[in-house]
Amino acid sequence: MRWAIQADSFGFVLLLGLIILLMPERLGAQEDNAELPLIKIVATGGTIANSPEGRMGVETVLAQMPQIAEHARIEVTDYARIGSSSITVQNWIDIARLINEIFETEPEVAGIVVTHGSNTSAETAYFLSLTVEHSKPVVLTAAQRQQNTLGTEGTRNLYDAIRVAADPEAAGKGVLLAVNEMIHAARDVTKRISVRVETWDSGDTGALGLIDGDQVTLYRSPTYRHTMQSEVQLTPNIMHESQLPRVDIVYAYAGASGELAAAAAEAGARVIIVAGFPTGAVAPQQYEVLNRLRENGVHIVVANRGGLGRINNPVNNNYVSADNLTPQKARILAMLAIASDDSDDFLRWAMASH
Repeated sequence: MRWAIQADSFGFVLLLGLIILLMPERLGAQEDNAELPLIKIVATGGTIANSPEGRMGVETVLAQMPQIAEHARIEVTDYARIGSSSITVQNWIDIARLINEIFETEPEVAGIVVTHGSNTSAETAYFLSLTVEHSKPVVLTAAQRQQNTLGTEGTRNLYDAIRVAADPEAAGKGVLLAVNEMIHAARDVTKRISVRVETWDSGDTGALGLIDGDQVTLYRSPTYRHTMQSEVQLTPNIMHESQLPRVDIVYAYAGASGELAAAAAEAGARVIIVAGFPTGAVAPQQYEVLNRLRENGVHIVVANRGGLGRINNPVNNNYVSADNLTPQKARILAMLAIASDDSDDFLRWAMASH
């Protein structure tokens, strides 16, 4: 019995010694964790948080990546759980205001990640890049394949997006999209392929950087106006999508008439974006109607339906060039620009600089 008590005492002393020995390291680990950047995740849904069993909270996805504790502290705001095809202009306004509020009221937040569906991820990113009023990183991410399915990439994309948002080098570069181990600028990136994971592409300009296992690398910075430098911000009175001007998109194609453009103007469109031929031309029948609408005060913007290259001569410069913006992004910029200044001159300048 005495031997057992001595053995127990020895075990207790040994255990106590180990605790004392390890305590500084443990305290140091806790202190290190406290010094990690705080990243807020604004979850909106999409495939990245969807599985065959139904939509899941982003916390469930986070649980699959305990390694993220080495890079950042995480807090989650569950804004919505919807597919990106259901995203509305009102959602854009709400998310932009939520992000601005977080940065204004929670200065300890180092960056924000927005989880999103793939179909409109590039559009949401561009709207936010024009309306977020802070230089801290805002990074969108998405996925092509559902959680718990073969080859799902959503967990890796979220992991990478958090690493980008936590990287000080990502500050001041506007809103970014981190997918497929690449970093894209919101203005340039487009989803081009239906289901393959390499769908996101930045066209003429290319990606800003790469996300490797060992580090995040940003090779360049965008030079156009965004975030704090944007001059098409949401004004304080714009709280609802009805307070932004209506902008519609019509397509140019062989034999196209001007009826759709006329119908859009009749429905209240202040700007019509024409997804025009790559040379900046539109169909002859459209030209006649568009000229009449322009004389009646409707702004006409020509974008490139081909997706690459600038529109540098939109029908002999009678119309506004969308530069190299996709039609859907030209629509976003036009809404915000005309809300700020309802003139062709300002719209031309905004299209060339944002």
